[in-house]
Amino acid sequence: MEEQHRIIKTFKRAVVKVGTSSVNHPNGKLNISQIESIVRQLVDLYNQDKEVLLVTSGAVGAGAGKLGLKGRPKTIPEKQAAAAVGQGALMHIYEKIFAEYGVAVGQVLLTREDFSDRRRFLNARNALCTLLRFGVIPVINENDTVAVDEIKLGDNDNLSALVAGLVEAEILFLLSDVEGLYTADPRKNPAAQLLEDISEITPDIEELAGETGSCMGTGGMATKLQAARIAMHSGVVTVIAGAWKKDVLRRVIAGERDRTIFWPLDNKLENKKQWIAYSSTVHGKIFIDKGAAQALSGQGKSLLPSGVVGVEGVFELGNTVSIIGPDGMELARGLVSYSSSDIEKIKGAHTKDIARLLGRKDYDEVVHRNNMVLNI
Repeated sequence: MEEQHRIIKTFKRAVVKVGTSSVNHPNGKLNISQIESIVRQLVDLYNQDKEVLLVTSGAVGAGAGKLGLKGRPKTIPEKQAAAAVGQGALMHIYEKIFAEYGVAVGQVLLTREDFSDRRRFLNARNALCTLLRFGVIPVINENDTVAVDEIKLGDNDNLSALVAGLVEAEILFLLSDVEGLYTADPRKNPAAQLLEDISEITPDIEELAGETGSCMGTGGMATKLQAARIAMHSGVVTVIAGAWKKDVLRRVIAGERDRTIFWPLDNKLENKKQWIAYSSTVHGKIFIDKGAAQALSGQGKSLLPSGVVGVEGVFELGNTVSIIGPDGMELARGLVSYSSSDIEKIKGAHTKDIARLLGRKDYDEVVHRNNMVLNI
């Protein structure tokens, strides 16, 4: 564990996410004092030659305040309008305060499509890494002005975890209105205890998360666990800490224990498999029999057409699909070597029969093991 804690003190690249309640007052207006505190801490890290990326919520909340709305907008058009108004105001404040310390920032707005499309995924990584190379701190938010349900990432906790994997950061700080994961809701149970170190997200841990979030935000502890799971598989240390605490980043890095740390798994997914598991869009399902399920999960083998019993959805070569076991549960995700119409024709067949059934044989496998991620 001492070796793990050394990572927190010696990291070179970090993603810091701040939630809506950390940058907005309850009425939706920007909390300038809190933003100044966060910026000052990021600049201090920057001055130590550490690379920092900021993922910030608050645009919709700030826009709602400017529009005179009470609470968070409920319809997509209202959210888009609030984001359009609030994003400029939020970025103006960040740019102004960072400039006082002589640090340049660059605005980056992302949607799920920027992660799910492999080319856009790589372009986003190149853009962010180039900003860092020029000494610019990227200020990242979801593009709520154009996003609709189908392309939304859902919340900035997940966005920050995807960004951390995208740029291969060593650590992800989730700064929030709570200082970590407790054994119970500390607002209701004074005996609740803070969990300081977590190495595995078990069903018991998930039950502790609850679903509560702030009135202006979209995330709660459950979304932070989702983000931590993504980061753990990406080899990234995840820290949940209280944004309101004075110099919280410095104190966590120095070893203060009023936080929850999720430690990376030993079997980190390679970059391509991270993308398959967490970023790519699932276009359909492939149903497999018991023998194929055992071959995939027990022996790490590729999926052959003989183990396929059914197909759902319309997809093309190279699309991501969900592989469903005989129990109806998702067993894996992977990139298909054949389209859905081709798989319908060769399902249940032996590899030697593919050429006869299709008039060609491009691959032996429906999904190769190198393009598959198990048990996500």
